[in-house]
Amino acid sequence: MDATATPAATTPQTDNASVGLRVGGLLLDTLVVGVPLAIVIGLLLGEAEAGSDRVSLELGAGPTLLLVVAVLVYFLLAESIGGQTLGKKVVGTKVVAADGGRAGTGAIAVRTALRIVDGFAFYLVGFVVALASKDNRRVGDMVARTRVVRSR
Repeated sequence: MDATATPAATTPQTDNASVGLRVGGLLLDTLVVGVPLAIVIGLLLGEAEAGSDRVSLELGAGPTLLLVVAVLVYFLLAESIGGQTLGKKVVGTKVVAADGGRAGTGAIAVRTALRIVDGFAFYLVGFVVALASKDNRRVGDMVARTRVVRSR
């Protein structure tokens, strides 16, 4: 090992994740966490109807707000603990501070709260901003001074 080499555990992450990887991770999180949460909340607190040829769930304002909060808490906890949600882990990305070090809980909380802005029109705002930014960062990343990088 080179005497100037930094151990892998402390080496800053520098390879920004592509917008495609970011979208893939978000889609996986939506399918694995968001949809099941919506179904459970819908069955418990919404209006469910089943017919011979269809099933429907309707969420009123209260259950919808609960779903949004539950999803935001998922992102906050997962990214605060290990920098990755399940979707990010599968696609091989993680959240880091802008300098490549570990992102703190405060920064993760800011980027999570700004998912509300980035999520307008089914994440169209976040998608367009990430495509237009130099480092593929969405509004939440810019304000929180975080990046999503490749983890493998």
